[in-house]
Amino acid sequence: MYGFSVSVTGPFDETVEKVTEELKKEGFGVLTEIDVKATLKKKLNIDKRPYKILGACNPELANQALDAEPDIGLLLPCNVVVRESEVGDTVVGFMDPAAVLGLVQRDELDRLGKEVRSRLERVRDALKAG
Repeated sequence: MYGFSVSVTGPFDETVEKVTEELKKEGFGVLTEIDVKATLKKKLNIDKRPYKILGACNPELANQALDAEPDIGLLLPCNVVVRESEVGDTVVGFMDPAAVLGLVQRDELDRLGKEVRSRLERVRDALKAG
């Protein structure tokens, strides 16, 4: 599996804010925010449900990954998707960094991937708790 997710109730924009707050508690900042809905509307005139991709980065852990493997940036940052589902709740999906960094097949990156995943799982759990 390449990710894990949680469904939450509440408005989409509030969920994006809550995700960003919880990521900060685990040392992550949001480097990029891609509004997929707005982009598809602008470029293709297609209407979609709210959908954002947040590029989350923990600078300390990213630095460790770059020290271990300079080209690891090809697999960074950790993407977090916030999207409105068909039934109206909001789904927050997290890229599994352990799975992604495991592609490199190096012990130090496996350990790092597990650390990052545990932090993202704490974000997921905080969202689940409300």
